[in-house]
Amino acid sequence: QVQLVESGGGLVQPGGSLRLSCTASGFTLGYSVIGWFRQAPGKEREGVSCISTVDGDTFYTDSVKGRFTISRDAAKNTVSLQMTNLKPSDTAIYYCNFHGPGFNYWGQGIQVTVSS
Repeated sequence: QVQLVESGGGLVQPGGSLRLSCTASGFTLGYSVIGWFRQAPGKEREGVSCISTVDGDTFYTDSVKGRFTISRDAAKNTVSLQMTNLKPSDTAIYYCNFHGPGFNYWGQGIQVTVSS
């Protein structure tokens, strides 16, 4: 049974930090791209960051460059997103995604709220 379990969301003040984690189980990861997406109220889901399991290459959308860091623990099948200097515009539901040959799995989503 495929499971993606996200953790680490919550309420934080502007300028604060949060660390999101997503642990996958029930499938073989292999060659894939693991990413974080987010969806704010009234907006479309957007890609935030991703990492390749092949070479570790990373991608960040412009609005989070220099503030967010994606990392992966292959032994634990876990991907994390360290978020610093958070802004109210980062408020959204964050989803992890594991995408590879023959599979495309999504986490259930976790709320991140940045507000004073």
